[in-house]
Amino acid sequence: MGPAMSRIALQILWPAFLMAGVLEVLVFGLVDPSDLHWFGGAALQLPRQAVYTLAFLAFWAAIAVAGAITALLLRRADEVNRPS
Repeated sequence: MGPAMSRIALQILWPAFLMAGVLEVLVFGLVDPSDLHWFGGAALQLPRQAVYTLAFLAFWAAIAVAGAITALLLRRADEVNRPS
């Protein structure tokens, strides 16, 4: 991974990290992890810390994917289609 790709990755991952933190606070300010159920079935048998961690990673991944798609769509056609 070259310096340009590292820079793009950081431009996507850092804001996604910050927004995942904000989303985590907003969601778990309203929802108690012990009240969560797996697809309407049994309650999650995970400690609170594990639920917080898994939710944060899911939020971070979803926001990062959205940012990466946006970065890809902002590139010019000649940048995307140039031969390696």
